[in-house]
Amino acid sequence: MRTDLQIDGFRGRLITADHAEYDTARAIWNGAVDRRPRLIARCGGTADVAAAVRFARAHDLEIAVRGGGHNVAGTAVCDDGIVIELSAMRAVSVDPADHTARVQGGALWGDVDHETQAYGLATTGGIVSHTGVAGLTLGGGIGFLMRTYGLAVDNLLAAEVVTADGSALRASADEHPDLFWALRGGGGNFGVVTLFRFALHPVGPTVLAGPVFWPAEDTADVLRFYREFAAAAPDALGTVVRLGTVPPLPVVPPELHWRPAVAVACCYSGPVEDGERAVRPLRRFRQPLVDLLGPAPYAAFQAGLDDTTPHGWHYYWKATDLAGLSDDAIAVIADHTYRAGSPRSYVAMFHLGGAVARVPRDATAFAGRDTVHNIVIDAVWLPGESAEHAVPETAWARRFLRALEPHRASGVYVNFLDADDGAGRVRAAYGEHTHRRLAEIKAKYDPGNAFHHNKNIHPG
Repeated sequence: MRTDLQIDGFRGRLITADHAEYDTARAIWNGAVDRRPRLIARCGGTADVAAAVRFARAHDLEIAVRGGGHNVAGTAVCDDGIVIELSAMRAVSVDPADHTARVQGGALWGDVDHETQAYGLATTGGIVSHTGVAGLTLGGGIGFLMRTYGLAVDNLLAAEVVTADGSALRASADEHPDLFWALRGGGGNFGVVTLFRFALHPVGPTVLAGPVFWPAEDTADVLRFYREFAAAAPDALGTVVRLGTVPPLPVVPPELHWRPAVAVACCYSGPVEDGERAVRPLRRFRQPLVDLLGPAPYAAFQAGLDDTTPHGWHYYWKATDLAGLSDDAIAVIADHTYRAGSPRSYVAMFHLGGAVARVPRDATAFAGRDTVHNIVIDAVWLPGESAEHAVPETAWARRFLRALEPHRASGVYVNFLDADDGAGRVRAAYGEHTHRRLAEIKAKYDPGNAFHHNKNIHPG
């Protein structure tokens, strides 16, 4: 590392291309992204973040912000600029008396679940525990608890933010409320969030959770059944449909590994015995390949898919909100899912509604309150398989999305957008009214668009 490089007021670690840790430090979750920043500033706290922002602005450097580094588009790292890196800022502090948690900007959802579950508490987080808290929350934050307790942004009580001029602000309903509104769904456009304060709720430590798998040939029938099952489900039941192959997890019989299949993963946030009644019709539908639903530690369930989406694999996503789960839409999903060439590629469909839909549409910048189902098409292949899979798998995802065109709603979950989803798709994620309001707030807090290495909202 260059010994002459300094940033005024910075006490963290500076990593340049000649540092032994450089290649490790610039690697992110999506191994298909290979960028070489000029400098990685590993921050130890808010003061370091502010110093790094001021340095970047003074030297006209491209800025990327890395919390968990999990965004599929690779926005956490840039070429020839500075990465403001928060991996040393992962502390989680729980106040069990008022059911809140203070979470640093570099924390992962596994960090949050680990600490909050010590008190039998949780808040809505992602479905993979190595997802970063910051990125998921700032885009909205969907997860298994959302139908009961709302999105991650609905549980955000306050945030500490370093803005484009290097100022440290607190955003809440009472302080900079316009910024607080924008942070709840508007992504990383408005600054670097160094601390989140979340509301917590009684969950677990044991919940009824797990997937049920059926053979691929039953997909259309399973999805038609699921459409009615989900529509009647209590808010306490969160479900995600996964279509692709059976992952080779230790809990799955070896003879089923990589077999094409459709699964419905469930998590019931209330009493286990109530959950057992709620999922009984699902478990009795047809003849499942394997039923892994049962009482489980909430934190362990949240980490159950970690090995199916590890760091370093290559990922490419296409996504949309669905106008409905009609028979024709189901036929498209059943037809296209199993045309993927890589056994690691899959499709995930999320059931929203419940508490998500009860929040007023203009209460936050998350615009998908009326969405019942959204879908993400995940092309996945190993680093050494690029020649074999990269082109055909990305083409599969694009064809799949085009085939869904008649069944798409106008929106899309912003956290599911990939690098080639342009400004039009970003607008679609918010709708014109919300996008216009976000642009106005962007002009106030970042008029020069310093934070543009993201799903960008231009100042307006």
